Amino acid sequence: MNILMVSTSYPADERDWRGVFIRHLAAGIARLPGTRLRLWSPPGVLPYGVEAATTPREANWLKALMVAGGISHLMRENGWRAGLAPVRLIAGLRACYKRETVTDIYHINWLQCALPLPNDGKPAVVSILGNDLNLLRLPGIKMLLRRRLRKRESVLCPNAEWMVPLLKEAFGDIARIVPVSFGIDDAWFKIHRAPVRPNRWIAVTRLTANKLGPLFQWAEPLFSGSERELHLFGPMQEHTDIPPWVHYHGAATPEDLATTWFPDARGLITLSVHAEGRPQTMLEAMASGLPIIASNMPAHATIIEHERTGFLCSSPTEFTASIHALESDDTAKRVSEQCRQWAKETFGSWDDAAARYASIYATLGNPHGE
Repeated sequence: MNILMVSTSYPADERDWRGVFIRHLAAGIARLPGTRLRLWSPPGVLPYGVEAATTPREANWLKALMVAGGISHLMRENGWRAGLAPVRLIAGLRACYKRETVTDIYHINWLQCALPLPNDGKPAVVSILGNDLNLLRLPGIKMLLRRRLRKRESVLCPNAEWMVPLLKEAFGDIARIVPVSFGIDDAWFKIHRAPVRPNRWIAVTRLTANKLGPLFQWAEPLFSGSERELHLFGPMQEHTDIPPWVHYHGAATPEDLATTWFPDARGLITLSVHAEGRPQTMLEAMASGLPIIASNMPAHATIIEHERTGFLCSSPTEFTASIHALESDDTAKRVSEQCRQWAKETFGSWDDAAARYASIYATLGNPHGE
């Protein structure tokens, strides 16, 4: 089975945080028996068994795109002035699809990458994250995608169930909608969390207004002038005034989080109001046994069972109550054990995720998906 996977995100090296989940997913699929995987993506160290499908010129341009923050960031920050970047992306993908003739299945990450699919009738599996739904709001995009998807067997795979109704409404008559959860690297399950620093809390997020949400406003009464510490990690993608009581560290690598911060923090805080699928950082925190306090939104509510595997909050009062609850050692230990076990049973490893995709690959060519 020859799989062509395409992605606009990929880590440049072992310390790069960007697109790490793509590397793990590609590695898992390449380990499937009888599978040959070629990957069109920004340059980086490829896992064993994964072949590069990107030309040097395409790789250089995709690398520059990553440095600039990615296609979504460019369009959000520059509006119409980013117009050439989407055009070049579509042209690069079209060229890749045209020359990769020995392909049985297209595995596409992000809906935008399906726009230049050729009229060759080959089936497509599309991994969809929450940010993809913003693309569907642009004029004409849904119509263009429908033209490409209806010409082939298409399976749209959101990484969270809350996106299913929206995708069924847009594409349910021409494509199957099958939610597929990503996996979690085994290293997170092996983290030992003792002893815990009782006053250290962390937040890991891209710094934009929507990703931060009300974090600073809700946390200030609890953290400013107190012994509690809030350590913030992530790239600054929008100008953000960081309060002096917040310890800002910039972007962190998965290795830094796994070895230095996740093992002894009291909890992870994410108050995002950004439409997203199922945040990978939250899955990794749960696998490590790090309790989470999160905004009560669909992407988080599909992960966290309130007061069992974490805490959901919709107001400053609920946020304060969640902080106080997790400052109880007994509560923190109980939630830590339950969220780790739930992550293992529900999501498992990247090989488990690859097996979920393999079951979909096996149905392609069967009109009833059996």
